[in-house]
Amino acid sequence: MQSATSWLEALSPWPKDGFGTERMLELLDRLGNPQRTFEAVHVVGTKGKSTAARRIAGTIGGLAYTSPHVSGWHERLQTDEAGFERAIERVRPVVEELGATQFETLTAAAFKDFEVRGVRAAAVEAGLGGRLDATNVIDARVVLLTNVALEHTEVLGESRELIAAEKLAVAGPGAVVVLPDDEFASLVGGNEVRVGGAREAAEAFLGRPVELVEASLPGRLELRDGEVRDGAHTPEAVEWLLERLPEPHDYVVVASVLGDKDADGILERLARAGRTLVATSSSNERALPAGEVAARARTWFEVVDLVDEPREALRRAHTLGPRVLVTGSLYLLADLSRDE
Repeated sequence: MQSATSWLEALSPWPKDGFGTERMLELLDRLGNPQRTFEAVHVVGTKGKSTAARRIAGTIGGLAYTSPHVSGWHERLQTDEAGFERAIERVRPVVEELGATQFETLTAAAFKDFEVRGVRAAAVEAGLGGRLDATNVIDARVVLLTNVALEHTEVLGESRELIAAEKLAVAGPGAVVVLPDDEFASLVGGNEVRVGGAREAAEAFLGRPVELVEASLPGRLELRDGEVRDGAHTPEAVEWLLERLPEPHDYVVVASVLGDKDADGILERLARAGRTLVATSSSNERALPAGEVAARARTWFEVVDLVDEPREALRRAHTLGPRVLVTGSLYLLADLSRDE
């Protein structure tokens, strides 16, 4: 019998009829509207959403729904592999009736799983944008915008303001909106606005000062012996990473980049971490071929090697220097995690 995970992986990740929440609302209605059984902080933005969601969830005494994953699908629902299988099986019959997408299925499974596990507070990370995202079916008390950079411009818009508007559209009446600064405050003029980050979002939810709990996720500034893994997938994310590297220079960089990202901007900044790059690809259908990553990288790196297969690329990097930085895409890190 096909496992729930195998069945999920065969689902289309993209809606054939365009983005929207109509099918998601129908799916949840047939499942008894589990999204109404918990209160939530909705986390939107370009980078840092997963870590922020996990830290907020831990602080408010709840669980987080995050994406994408590195260690396995179960990571998204904060459960184990057996728990994830059960969560998917709960929604599978209705998903098959409605023809839901992979992300709609995951989101519905997370919400139903939270209901079954008695979760009363959750931090929910948006997938793509906000307004038309499958997660925009919760009545969140607090919305956190982590940051805004150009991404998915073909769907979200060609400017940071348009993208911010799409993300902040999840803020319903009465929700407290936490922004990193006041740049986009005018987009949520009807809501209370606070400036800050994950701690301020947790404080807004609980109504009192808090100390934000620590949380870690695979592939988010993950420190290993002689190796750093971080799925920095935008130029701004690379800037953030460079400021936090344990040693600022002389890394051998292993990188894969998705085709819809600013590959040149990412590679230009990664060259500050080291002079050598091992270009590779990932199993994601949007990943640039390793040869194209290598061709672009030669503008900034002194030495560029090309190894198509991620595990072989990592092995090659460790022969070239004592410190290795693996980055550019969380999908690359997920591929490496599957092989361990």
